[in-house]
Amino acid sequence: MADSIFKLLSDFFARYGYWAVFFGVMLENAGLPVPGETVVLFAGFLAYQGKLGLIPAILTAIAAATLGNCLGFWLGHSGGAAFVDRFLKPISWIAKRYDNAQKMFVKYGAWAVFFSRFVTGLRVFAGILAGVFKMSFPQFLLATSAGAICWAVAIGCAGYFFGSNWGRI
Repeated sequence: MADSIFKLLSDFFARYGYWAVFFGVMLENAGLPVPGETVVLFAGFLAYQGKLGLIPAILTAIAAATLGNCLGFWLGHSGGAAFVDRFLKPISWIAKRYDNAQKMFVKYGAWAVFFSRFVTGLRVFAGILAGVFKMSFPQFLLATSAGAICWAVAIGCAGYFFGSNWGRI
């Protein structure tokens, strides 16, 4: 099974290259549950094999993560609060988690956006939540860009440096 997934991913990346990295990461950061972290990790591995360049793959991931998070921000900013109030707040366990997330964003602001980049699952919703909670866009852009840089470098380099052990991983 792992070999067939590896082959499928290798063929996909061979065909689409940096576009696969861009759209995989951008869609995740815009709010869709796409495995962006796996995409960057695999791109680092392919860079180890010489099939992609590590620096271009990391730069592509940074641009995609920043753009995707900004799209999520504007989506949350333009209509997210009305959606939450109408469809999510009536569900008590979601309302409680929403209220906790709002307290976190109000208290920690830019740091919440920055560190959410490193939490699988939260990364998908960070931009949307920042928009819903009306975080200032310049503050958001700085935090999400800094987080995207650190995240893409860390994950891309991890894929590259562990490239010789991919079979064991």
